[in-house]
Amino acid sequence: MKIETHTAHFTSPLYLESGRILEPYDIVYETYGELNEAKDNVVLVCHALSGSHHAAGRYEGDRKPGWWDALIGPGKGIDTDRHFVICSNVIGSCFGSTGPMSPQYPSMQPYRLKFPVVTVRDMVRAQRQLLSRLGIHHLKAIVGGSMGGMQALQFAVDFPGLADHIIPMATTYATRPWVIAFNKVAVEAIRRDPRFDNGNYAPDAFREHGCDGLAVGRIAGHISYLSPESMDRKFGRNYVPTDGLFELFGRYEVERYMEYNTANFSRIFDPLSYLYIVKAINTFNLARGYDSLHDAVSRIQARVHLISFAGDLLFFPEEMEHLARMFRRNGQPHSYHEIESDYGHDAFLVEVEKFDFLIREILEKGET
Repeated sequence: MKIETHTAHFTSPLYLESGRILEPYDIVYETYGELNEAKDNVVLVCHALSGSHHAAGRYEGDRKPGWWDALIGPGKGIDTDRHFVICSNVIGSCFGSTGPMSPQYPSMQPYRLKFPVVTVRDMVRAQRQLLSRLGIHHLKAIVGGSMGGMQALQFAVDFPGLADHIIPMATTYATRPWVIAFNKVAVEAIRRDPRFDNGNYAPDAFREHGCDGLAVGRIAGHISYLSPESMDRKFGRNYVPTDGLFELFGRYEVERYMEYNTANFSRIFDPLSYLYIVKAINTFNLARGYDSLHDAVSRIQARVHLISFAGDLLFFPEEMEHLARMFRRNGQPHSYHEIESDYGHDAFLVEVEKFDFLIREILEKGET
């Protein structure tokens, strides 16, 4: 599989929903496979909160492949022998695209808290500019899970003729209070961490020891990505063998897992970027800017393929069902699949074998 990583630099202004302007800005993106002569084999993949442009394959020295490697590649659900795949890092993130720790022109000092609030719609507009830069004005499909699914739906509404197929997974049409409450734990934990220093930390401040506030907040997030059943299978009531049961801070295996994974995450993900992306998720509302959700959805021209997961405790299947009913009433082409799973929200990343055949069928035959 041919993998290429690029940076696109834009000097024209990006007008944000807030009324502010981002100028200049960079977008880092990765491509897989080959663009055909007709440019009609393009699939855009949108990433979730902690993802990046690196969706598949391995860089030299990588321990793990890209975050959706099980789905993207030769002969896989998104077959790179047939399709040209693009995945970009969203603005506001910390993996190369312009974000809060990027230099602000002309001072070239990091934006920090001066970075404007960005929304999912802003992320989508920036990616639309990238596609134009690449000379791509029509897509075979847009695919994404969680926040990536939000982007896919926003693309469908704001750019109705852009894609033939929209495939949002494990997502919603508007973020509910349940999710915002989980996100609040992370926001407050980061803000109250003394080393966060109101965003005035050095760019490499957390590279070695991580950000404690982000690690604690990520524990709350990680709980929401799993389910009681998947935790039972993975950990049971197993206790760490080297810890004493009657030691106050002795740990169960699930506690050690949370400590280890969230500590590692807090070394590689910038806490300011986390705050900004969480804000984008919290403010997501497909109806904003339109008279109603029905008005927004009625704009969609693409065939929409909704995929939910039965055990998702973050974005419940009923939220996707609501959209499916709306499409059905409107007579808009769509399909809806609820995947049988008790893994939790992260099933869209982990249990790819349960839906990859659906993606393949959509891309190859045009419907499921």
